[in-house]
Amino acid sequence: MNIEALREFCLGLPGVTEDVKWGADLCFLVREKMFCVTSIDAPHSVSFKVTAEQFDEMVSRPGIIPAPYMARNKWINVQEWNVLNDAQWETYVKQSYALVKAKLPKKLQKEIEANV
Repeated sequence: MNIEALREFCLGLPGVTEDVKWGADLCFLVREKMFCVTSIDAPHSVSFKVTAEQFDEMVSRPGIIPAPYMARNKWINVQEWNVLNDAQWETYVKQSYALVKAKLPKKLQKEIEANV
């Protein structure tokens, strides 16, 4: 996985938009709620939400740390792309999308699902 493949994957999920925030971070959002963030400039790191059960295990891996400012919400920061294979990247990013989407109001969730 690389930044272009990540971008293509994220934008392929229903209802996803992208935005540049803080001048140097490419953010992927579902209904204005971030589910994945990557730095625009190299070296690229990627942050996303994981389940509470996965959090401790993930941050114990080399190349993965608690995401700055978001660790309390169970976000991790992958600092080395090769610590996950492509299938794992897709699984975790899609899971982050689902976790964030599940917190949206039911009406918005139905709108997203209706536009699939």
